Amino acid sequence: MTYDLIIIGGGPAGAAAAVYASRKRLKTLFITKEWGGQSVVSEQIFNWIGTVSISGVDLANNLKNHVLVNAGDSLEVKEGNIVNSVSKENILFKVRTDDQKEFLTKTILITTGSGRRKLEAKNADRLEHKGLTYCASCDGPLFADMDVAVIGGGNAAFESAAQLLAYCKSVTLLHRSENFKADEITVERVLKNPKMKAIKNVELLEIKGEKFVEGLVYKDNVTGIETELKVSGIFAEIGQIPNTSFVKDLVPLDEIRRIKINPLNQKTEIPGIWAAGDCTTVLYHQNNIAAGDAIRALEDIYLYIHTK
Repeated sequence: MTYDLIIIGGGPAGAAAAVYASRKRLKTLFITKEWGGQSVVSEQIFNWIGTVSISGVDLANNLKNHVLVNAGDSLEVKEGNIVNSVSKENILFKVRTDDQKEFLTKTILITTGSGRRKLEAKNADRLEHKGLTYCASCDGPLFADMDVAVIGGGNAAFESAAQLLAYCKSVTLLHRSENFKADEITVERVLKNPKMKAIKNVELLEIKGEKFVEGLVYKDNVTGIETELKVSGIFAEIGQIPNTSFVKDLVPLDEIRRIKINPLNQKTEIPGIWAAGDCTTVLYHQNNIAAGDAIRALEDIYLYIHTK
């Protein structure tokens, strides 16, 4: 059997594409290990459009239910598996999963997202989701009127700080180097806020707290002096690791392993393969953006199949 389309990944992008593929009657196989993407760990999400507030678990369940209600003759769901590899088979693609199954398809949409690069400081694992978070957009409002810290020095860190300044009492950004990676205009704009402070050339050593974050300890890389900073929340923005290893030998990636796409239609440089969401070279990473990108890809895939 040959599918029109195989969608790989069960976050907002993959779920959105699956619903659209079903409605367009494309013969589709949807493969996912789990549902919801990175947001599944968020206690509350306040920016999923159309829903005032929803937990990450509930969002994942809603995505799953929306896909499954559209499953049937045209949409087949394969849950609990990951894709190990994708290869070209003449004019088709062969997709292999970790249960040794192989599937042929005319087109592929990759929506496997990425994983946050985790802090390696003492107690970081224990206090994750207990004041230590990796998404200011998702969890920031929970820390209204509190002192918080942002770890990182790139645009993502400064953009997170800018969001947090809207409702937090103070924001302290800690960066391990002397120079920020963020563009100068963004740095200047954020640092002008009187509630904002940046500390450079420091290494995060420890996160303090028993049941919830109460502070952190950092070391000055120049003097070696260790300092404790009292904060109620820590937002880590130290990069992401795209989930793209299964196509690294087929689809061109950038220097940090994101799939290169044409932002007009989500096409990769390999005809017949599209990608959407956080695994791509898209500028911003948000659930709503990922879903929209996948729908854009699906519209293009439909035209590709029916007009080529």
